Amino acid sequence: MEFSLSRTEVSRFEYRSEAASTNDVLKERAVADAAAWPDLSAVVTDNQTQGRGRLGRVWLAPTGKALAISVLLRPRTPAGDSLAPHQLGWFPLLAGAAMTRAVRGVVEASMQPVEGVKEAEDPRHDVTLKWPNDVLIDGYKVCGILCELLPDASGIIIGAGLNLSLDEHDLPTLTSTSLLLVTRTAPDPDKVLAAYLHELVALYRAFVGANGDAQRSGLHADVSALCGTLGSVVRVQLPGGTDLVGTATGIDAEGRLNVVNQDDGEDRSVAAGDVTHLRY
Repeated sequence: MEFSLSRTEVSRFEYRSEAASTNDVLKERAVADAAAWPDLSAVVTDNQTQGRGRLGRVWLAPTGKALAISVLLRPRTPAGDSLAPHQLGWFPLLAGAAMTRAVRGVVEASMQPVEGVKEAEDPRHDVTLKWPNDVLIDGYKVCGILCELLPDASGIIIGAGLNLSLDEHDLPTLTSTSLLLVTRTAPDPDKVLAAYLHELVALYRAFVGANGDAQRSGLHADVSALCGTLGSVVRVQLPGGTDLVGTATGIDAEGRLNVVNQDDGEDRSVAAGDVTHLRY
C-alpha cells in the first residue's frame, strides 16, 4: 500500500506488510536510533499477528481488514522542556478524541444523500469516545488504543487498532463492529488513516503548545464533548480488583474520570480502570 495521503501527515511513515506488534516495532526502532525516528513517526500494518490491548488482552484481526497504527510522540513544550508526569495521562484521551473525530467523519460522509438516489431510512449513527480510549459506534467498539512509554521515558507510543472491513463472522467480540458494517461500504484505508493522523497532530501540537495544559489548549473541552461515558451509569473495574458503580459526571484537570458512587454518593476520581457502560 502506498498511503500517499497519510505520509504527508507525519514526519516519518513506514508501512509494513506484516508486523507482530507495531508498538513493539516502533519502540525498538525509536530506542535503537532516536535521530532516525523523530517526533510524529508512524508504523502501520494491515496484518498484525501479535497485537495487544489494555490489561494484556489480545488484539487480532484477519489480514487486510483492520489497521494497526503506532505513532511516536516526543513531547516538548515551546521552551523545550519535558511534560510533567501527571500531564501524560491526557495522551490516551487525546488519541481517542482524534480517532473519534476521524471515524465520525467517515460515518457522516457515508450518510450524505446522493443526487438521484432516494435517501435511506437508516438511523443516524452515534460515534463517541468511551473513557479513556475506546471509540464506539452506536455503543459497539470499532477502535481501541494502547499508549506505552519508551523504556527511557523519552517518548510515548500511541497504538491504535481500527476495524475497517470486518464482517459479522470476523468480529472478535459481540460488542465489536467495523466501518464496513456501519457504512455498508469498504473504507479507503489511506483516507481513514490520514484523517486520524491529521486530527492527532492538530490536537497534539495544541496540547504541547499550551505547555501540556488541557484546559488552555482546548483538549479538555474537546474530549468532554466527544466522550459518551459522561452522564452514563458505569461500572469501573479498579486495578485492585474492586468495582465502582456510579454515574460518570466529568473529567478532571489530569484526565481522570469523575464518578459519583451510587452507594454512598461520594465523588471519586478514577485514573485507571476498565469501564463498562451499564444499561438499565
